[in-house]
Amino acid sequence: MPRKAGRSPEETRRALLDAAATVIRTRGVSASLDDIARAAGVSKGGLLYHFPAKDALVRTLAQDLLDTFRTEVQAALDPADTAPGRLTRAYVRASLDTSYDEVAVRETIALIAQLISIPEIADLARADAQRWDRELRDDGLPGDVVTLVIAAADGASTAPLWGAGIDVAAARKLEQQLLALTRTA
Repeated sequence: MPRKAGRSPEETRRALLDAAATVIRTRGVSASLDDIARAAGVSKGGLLYHFPAKDALVRTLAQDLLDTFRTEVQAALDPADTAPGRLTRAYVRASLDTSYDEVAVRETIALIAQLISIPEIADLARADAQRWDRELRDDGLPGDVVTLVIAAADGASTAPLWGAGIDVAAARKLEQQLLALTRTA
């Protein structure tokens, strides 16, 4: 299958990651490179040009998910907020962002569930979680407040997995309650 005209290498790489996400989410981690290449509209050789092995593609996909969330948290930082807990508040805002549709949230969670079954990806996620733990612990809030607030935000952000709809009003209320906890600590 020839390279699609007009698509840059970066766009092809993104198409491959998006296709890998869809195929792995629906078929599992045993999905073939042929399936992923076909879904991206490229040849298997084109896929291998960007990712020399399936492990590299899967690792990059997982890192992309982790990096995307980190970017969302950074974007949620309030430049006017200089008080202790600034990062924790951004984490809460990013975790409880209701601008995503429920299907997209469920699909992302399902993809993560597939990827985390791979030991190397579990190690990558564990290292990322440890980094978050260090950064949030250094955010100037008492450890028990950070633990409670982050656990609540993480738990609420996975509610769509179980078919619960995103209740925007309830999510906003929870967000305000968790943010308040970070200001009274």
